[in-house]
Amino acid sequence: MSKKYKKKADASAPNRSSSRMKIVTSETCKVCPTPCQRGLRYLEKMSEPGAIGFGVPCILTKGK
Repeated sequence: MSKKYKKKADASAPNRSSSRMKIVTSETCKVCPTPCQRGLRYLEKMSEPGAIGFGVPCILTKGK
C-alpha cells in the first residue's frame, strides 16, 4: 500500500491576497505630505536622544 502525502504549504511563500508595506525610516516620515498617526508616533520616538529604531510600516506604500 502506498500512502499519499500532501505537500505542506510553505510558511515563507507569499499569499497572493495579502499585501505588503515598505518599512520607512523617520527621515521619510518627516517629509511625508500626508503624515499618519503611526508615522508621527515613530517620528516623536526617534526625536529623543539615543533612540534606536528599525523603521515603521508605511500605509502609503501598500502594494496590491
